[in-house]
Amino acid sequence: IFHHSELFASIPPTCLPIVYHPNYNITFMGLEKLHPFDSGKWGKVIHFLKEEQFVSDENLVEAREASDEDLLVVHTKRYLNRLKVGIYCCFFCSTLKPPVFFHQLLVYFMPSLRCLEALPESGSVSSGGGFHHCSSDKGGGFCAYADITLAIRFLFDRVEGVSTATIIDLDAHQGNGHERDFLDDRRVFIMDVYNHNIYPGDGFAKRAIKRKVELEWGTEDSEYLQKVELHCEGALNELRPDVIVYNAGTDILDGDPLGGLSISPQGIIRRDELVFRAARRRGIPILMVTSGGYQKKTARIIADSILNLHLQGLIGADGSGSGPSAE
Repeated sequence: IFHHSELFASIPPTCLPIVYHPNYNITFMGLEKLHPFDSGKWGKVIHFLKEEQFVSDENLVEAREASDEDLLVVHTKRYLNRLKVGIYCCFFCSTLKPPVFFHQLLVYFMPSLRCLEALPESGSVSSGGGFHHCSSDKGGGFCAYADITLAIRFLFDRVEGVSTATIIDLDAHQGNGHERDFLDDRRVFIMDVYNHNIYPGDGFAKRAIKRKVELEWGTEDSEYLQKVELHCEGALNELRPDVIVYNAGTDILDGDPLGGLSISPQGIIRRDELVFRAARRRGIPILMVTSGGYQKKTARIIADSILNLHLQGLIGADGSGSGPSAE
């Protein structure tokens, strides 16, 4: 018997499979401007999509806040208590912040699961999420909650027909959080493509990676896209999962202060299309989360990529909404 959760909700058929909540955007007396992460990035993505008249407040899926019971599906009580009392911080590292700050970083992307149920052969996008350095009892790398782990465990527990999952992690950094969580779980296949010279260098977590692609400093479009396509196809051929969670970090962008790679905006858009096409050819639902990206221009690139996915018929393909409502 599972606890009651508000994370699942019926989605009107007029909604696009794009999840957002204004609380994705974090402010704290202006101090957020001192941090390398653009804490307003997610709102900017939606702003650009509204400018293009692709989304509106009426056709977005509004994310819901996770309860403590929801979070305990993954996290330990000890870890959650440390966040609540403000003695532990993994978003601003050693800087202490009140508990309300952390709760703005809750797993708001979970309603994307409804998009997956409503679109058995299509894709959905959360404009936020992708906190891939957080595991059940430890945060890090600006990540306070293990949203990828929680999404997959909810799917396994509550959605009939979902018993295997593939994580395709294309953020510039190794996704050590979900790797630690699924280290001994054969239901989850992890592909991770990352700059091996940078944070976190978690050798223990690497044991969970089934397809490991370690990149060098300054890797450019041609090599990168070739490797992504080759290994994405290989991963999905090796295990055909019931669902894909795609961690689409934009910190691979040339000039990113933390990623160390040299991928162009066009390369990022092409990358996302490659992954979605691989999922579509196999009829596997895919959920994209946006993860890292530490330049002001990344919001525009994410928006352009979402628009391209729509133009290619890979999300919101019917032109009106997400498809049939999931009850």
